[in-house]
Amino acid sequence: MKIGVPKEIKNNENRVGMTPAGVFELTKRNHIVYIQATAGFGSGFFDEDYQEAGAIILKSIEEVYASSDMIVKVKEPIQEEYDLIKPNQVVFTYFHFASSETLTKAMIKSNAICIAYETVEDADGSLPLLTPMSEVAGRMSIQQGAKYLEKPIKGRGVLLGGVPGVPPGRVLVLGAGVVGVQAAKMAAGLGAHVTIMDINMKQLRYVNDVMPNHVVTEFSSEYNIRNRIKESDLIIGGVLIKGAKAPKLITKDMLQDMRPGTVIVDVAVDQGGCFETTKPTTHEDPTYIIDDVVHYCVANMPGAVPYTSTVALTNVTLPYVVKLANEGWEKACENSKPLSKGLNIVKGDVVYKEIAETFAL
Repeated sequence: MKIGVPKEIKNNENRVGMTPAGVFELTKRNHIVYIQATAGFGSGFFDEDYQEAGAIILKSIEEVYASSDMIVKVKEPIQEEYDLIKPNQVVFTYFHFASSETLTKAMIKSNAICIAYETVEDADGSLPLLTPMSEVAGRMSIQQGAKYLEKPIKGRGVLLGGVPGVPPGRVLVLGAGVVGVQAAKMAAGLGAHVTIMDINMKQLRYVNDVMPNHVVTEFSSEYNIRNRIKESDLIIGGVLIKGAKAPKLITKDMLQDMRPGTVIVDVAVDQGGCFETTKPTTHEDPTYIIDDVVHYCVANMPGAVPYTSTVALTNVTLPYVVKLANEGWEKACENSKPLSKGLNIVKGDVVYKEIAETFAL
């Protein structure tokens, strides 16, 4: 199979869909791998590294798409790429269709086979290709939130860990999944007082067992959220509904109950966000302020730490890429239930229920 890895062109996206190690695994199985020139630079992988592993370097993104049976990338195609995608071409990447009707319609029109990292699902319900990026984003949410709590960037002026004689900052984490657990772990490590909320009691029991005493669990309800936001310095939104839009847990009117300079970080922005006032931002211009509340809603947070993110992502995507290359997408999806769950749009048909429901298709 001919596999193409284009350079990501989304704002400040420095990750890349494949490392030289991945190229080596594919070329030793007699597949052909095309890498767009400089595609790996942002993650610390250079054209020579790819060539040594057996890749063919192509100068332009147009050449990569035109030459390949399968495209392997990180972020969803953006408008400049829509017309480059060919009918029957396999595109394997993060799509997050539920957050963009434009993207969904463009991929329907392309007649491509769209396999989404974020909906590949193991038998236990876990999402193996979303997990590493959720781990990165969860940890980064605290790193970024702590920074934007500083007064020069309009935050409350609170040091999350406090100091002797001064109480630590208060962090509220909505969602006790991968993002929430990693965020709570980082916040606890800084010494903050952490409350983590979820509606899944089994998950809250797990968090209660593994976290230190200054991480407390609470059942998530609108009443409880409204009470907690009044005293929180940093609020992390980490709620995911597989393949569907995230629920709006914090509405615009709730901002009035927060103290000026409170920071909210919406890690669910890729799926439409779990705050009503969320709008996607970029690493170039990451924040905005509504009602004196600082919003950090960067849609590709892991892109800021591209080496870590690329290696973490490709560790888990490569076995699926190899399977797709060896067997072709139809047989690979027949033989692998997790991979078949990744099918979102096939030759113009939406085949993932939540996406169809989101856009009434």
